[in-house]
Amino acid sequence: MITEFGHYALILAFVTSLFGATVPLIGAHYRWRGWMAMGEPAAMAQFLLTFGAFAALTHAFVTSDFSLRLVVLNSHSAKPLLYKFSGVWGNHEGSMLLWVLIVTAFGAAAAMFGGNLPPSLRARVLAVQSMIAAAFFAFSLFTSNPFLRLVTPPFDGQDLNPLLQDPGLAFHPPFLYLGYVGLSMTFSFAVAALIEGRVDAAWGRWVRPWTLAAWMFLTVGIGLGSWWAYYELGWGGFWFWDPVENASFMPWLIAAALLHSAIVVEKRESLKSWTILLAIIAFGFSLIGAFITRSGVITSVHAFASDPERGVFLLIILAVFMGGALTLFAFRAGAMEAKGVFSMVSRESALLLNNILLGVSAFVVFIGTIWPLVSELFFDRKLSVGAPFFDTSFTPFMVVLGLILPIGAMLPWKRAKIGKAMRSLRGAFVLALAVGALAFALQTGRSALGPVGLFLGAWLVSGAAVDLFSRTGRGGFGARLRRMLRLPRADWGKSVAHAGLGVVITGIAGLTAWEAEDIRVVQTGEPFSIAGYDLVLNGVQSVQGPNYRSTMGDFTLSKNGRVISTLHPEKRIYPVAKMPTTEAAIDGGFWRDVYVVIGDPQEGGGWAVRSYYKPLANWIWGGTILMAFGGGLSLSDRRFRVAAGARKTGRGPQHGVAAE
Repeated sequence: MITEFGHYALILAFVTSLFGATVPLIGAHYRWRGWMAMGEPAAMAQFLLTFGAFAALTHAFVTSDFSLRLVVLNSHSAKPLLYKFSGVWGNHEGSMLLWVLIVTAFGAAAAMFGGNLPPSLRARVLAVQSMIAAAFFAFSLFTSNPFLRLVTPPFDGQDLNPLLQDPGLAFHPPFLYLGYVGLSMTFSFAVAALIEGRVDAAWGRWVRPWTLAAWMFLTVGIGLGSWWAYYELGWGGFWFWDPVENASFMPWLIAAALLHSAIVVEKRESLKSWTILLAIIAFGFSLIGAFITRSGVITSVHAFASDPERGVFLLIILAVFMGGALTLFAFRAGAMEAKGVFSMVSRESALLLNNILLGVSAFVVFIGTIWPLVSELFFDRKLSVGAPFFDTSFTPFMVVLGLILPIGAMLPWKRAKIGKAMRSLRGAFVLALAVGALAFALQTGRSALGPVGLFLGAWLVSGAAVDLFSRTGRGGFGARLRRMLRLPRADWGKSVAHAGLGVVITGIAGLTAWEAEDIRVVQTGEPFSIAGYDLVLNGVQSVQGPNYRSTMGDFTLSKNGRVISTLHPEKRIYPVAKMPTTEAAIDGGFWRDVYVVIGDPQEGGGWAVRSYYKPLANWIWGGTILMAFGGGLSLSDRRFRVAAGARKTGRGPQHGVAAE
C-alpha cells in the first residue's frame, strides 16, 4: 500500500509540475497576478508529493520489501541499516528520484523565501524550475520507474554494490546532488531574467546565494568522494581524473567563476551577459554529468547505469534546456548592456581574469573527458586520456589563479594601482617565499612541485589574512583585531574559502611530491620500513562481518623503537554480490598518513602488502572543509538574508536593462 502511494505521489507531482511550468509563465506574460501567484503552491505541492514518494521508497528499502524490483537488485536483509538507507540512492532509479526531490526542494525554497522578488520574476523562476522538474519526472516515470513490482518476489535481495557500502559513499551522492541541482536555480534565474530582458544589481544579489549554496554543496560532495577513493579503493590516490570525477569538477569550476562574476553584476552592473552565460553553462555541465553516469558512453567505477535509451532521453533533456536557453541568450544578449566601466587594473579586471582562468580550465577538463568518445565515434580510434594530460594542461591555470587571487582581492573597484596592493602584500609574499625556500632546502633530488606548491599555498593563506586585516582601517593592533572580528561574515567567508584553497594546494603538492610507496611479500613477524617508519605483520585472521567475510591483518607501526599504533587492513568478500573490496588501514596525523593494504596470500608463504607514506594528505580534506565553511559563512551573512530593495514592481521607475 505504501509503495502504491509513492508511485501515485510521483505521478501527481509530475502533473503538478506541468501546471507549475505553464500557468505562472502565462500569468507573468499577461501580468495576471492570480496566475503568477499559482507558482508558489505548485512548487510546494511538487516538493511534498516528491518527498512522499521518496519516503515510500525509503520505507521499502528499510523494511526489505522484496516485492519491489529495485529493492531486490540493490539490497539484502543482512545489510546494515545505514546502507539500507543509502541503498535508496545507491542505484540509478533511486538516485534520479533523489535528484528530482532536490529540484523540487529548491523550487519550494524559492517559493518560501523569494518574497522580495518582483512577482513576474518570481513566477518565471518558479515556472522554469517546474519545467526542469517535469523533465526529470518524465525521465523517472517513463524510463527509470523506482516503483516497479515483481510478480514473484524472491526470498532475499542481491545486495548493494559493496564499494557503496561505506559511510563516505553514503553521504557523497546527496551532497553532490545538492550542488548539481542547486545550479538549476541559477539557471532558472538566468532564463527568467532573459525572458524579462532585465539584469541589474538586484538580480546579481538574488542569484548569488543560490550559486554559493550550490558551490558549497559541490565542494563537500567532491571532497567526500575524494576521501572515499583515498581510503576505500586501496590504491592510495585521492583523484584519478575519472570521467565521473571530472563531471562533478567541471560545474564546480564554472560555479566558482559564476560566483565571482555575480559579484561584479551586483557591485558594478558589469559582465551581465557573461554571468548569464555562466549560469546556463554551469547547469549544462550538471546535465552532462547526469548523461555521462547514466548513458553508458563512458565506463567508470562511479557509473549508475549503461542503458542507451536512458542516455538518449537525457541527451534530449540536455538539448532542449541548453538549446532553448542559449537561443534565448542569443536574442537577448544585445540588450544586456553593461553600465559600469573600469580600467585594466581594477578588481573588475581581476575577477574577469579569474573567470577566464576558471572557464578555460573547465574547458580543458571537458576536452580531456570527452575526447576518447569523440575519437571513437568519428575517427574509429580508441584513446585513453589519463592523469598526465590533465596534470600537464590543467595545473598551469591553477598556478596562475593562485598567484593573482590575493592581489585581485586587494584591488579597489573601478580603478586601482597594482603597486599599492603589492605593498600591502609584501609580508605575505616574503612569508610564502620563505616557506617555498625551506621546502626546497629540505628536499634532495626532487622536483620543484613541492616547493612551488607550498609557496602557492602559503601565498594564498597569508594573502587572505592580509586582505581581512586590511579591512579594519587604521589604529593599534588590538583595536584593529577587535574590528576584524566584527567584519561582515561575507568578508570572513571569502578569506576562509581562499585560505582553504591554499591549504588544498599545499596538501596536493606535498602528497604528490614527497609520498613514498613500498610493495612486497611480508612473512608473519617480519619487520619492514617505509620513510623512517617500521611495520611488523603480527598475524592474519578471518573475521565474519554482517554481510561479508574479511581477511584482516594485524600490523604494529613504530618509529625509533616507539610503538605508534596498531593497524588492521582488510580484504573483504561479499558472498551475495560475489565481489571483493579493499579496506586500507591508515594511521592519520597532521603532517602525514601511514597507509597499509593487505593483499592475497602467496604460494611461497607470506602476504602481499602495499604500504604508503602520505605527507600532508589530510590537508587536502581539511582545506576542502575550510572552503565549504567559508561558503557557509558567506551564506549566513545578513546581506544575503535581507530583502534586496533595488527592484520593486509598481513603485516608481525601474532601472535595469530594457528588453526592447
